[in-house]
Amino acid sequence: MLEKRIIICLDVRDGKITKGIKFQENIDIGDPVEMAKKYYDEGVDELVFYDITASFENRGIMIDVVRKVAENIFIPFSVGGGIGSVEDIRRVLLAGAEKVSVNSQAVKNPDIIRQGASLFGNQCIVLGMDAARDDTMPSGYRVYINGGRIPTDLDALEWAKKAEDLGAGEIVLNSMDADGTQQGYELTVTRMISEKVHIPVVASGGAGKPVHLYDVLTKGKADAALIASMVHYGDFTISGIKKYLHERNICIRME
Repeated sequence: MLEKRIIICLDVRDGKITKGIKFQENIDIGDPVEMAKKYYDEGVDELVFYDITASFENRGIMIDVVRKVAENIFIPFSVGGGIGSVEDIRRVLLAGAEKVSVNSQAVKNPDIIRQGASLFGNQCIVLGMDAARDDTMPSGYRVYINGGRIPTDLDALEWAKKAEDLGAGEIVLNSMDADGTQQGYELTVTRMISEKVHIPVVASGGAGKPVHLYDVLTKGKADAALIASMVHYGDFTISGIKKYLHERNICIRME
């Protein structure tokens, strides 16, 4: 049985870790380098770093922050936000990240997935997807870009399958409806996509209690659970969450 993973998301805006609810009302809560080191020391399995305004502001990612974070942690580390070319991917990987997440730019230029996978390997290319409920779409979920600001014509399930065909090695599926609410993951879309693709699916958006992770890793069939608010504000610890899951027979890395 493959180990399930707990991944902490570090959303960065203007060089600071920030957190909002449903992509709005963000507040700054800390320094990315310090928080990355703290979570690494606490035993998190992976980290995801998102420069959340890079695409909206039409600029490149803050590579200096990526480099500083990578120097302080020794676990898989994914970076996303404003990555629009193979050269951007190369720069991020050379700065110390193991994976690169493409979201808005992949929608605009899907070939970046194929090119990136061909040059650097499928395991390096992650599709980041922001999806929200929409009954007019075949799967019931629509893809959004630019930090959830712009709706696209893409159906979430069809886009996930296409990204896999292009060479993506993993999908981080973020529910915009659940994001930051701490009321639980969106299990329906997570399970739907997890059952239809053959690459790992990371559930994102809505974690507030350890039971939410249990639910998405079992009922939602996710390979990993991404968390933010529930640990950023000190409500729970990585060790406590892992203990809870381990006691309920979830195969997970323990220290």
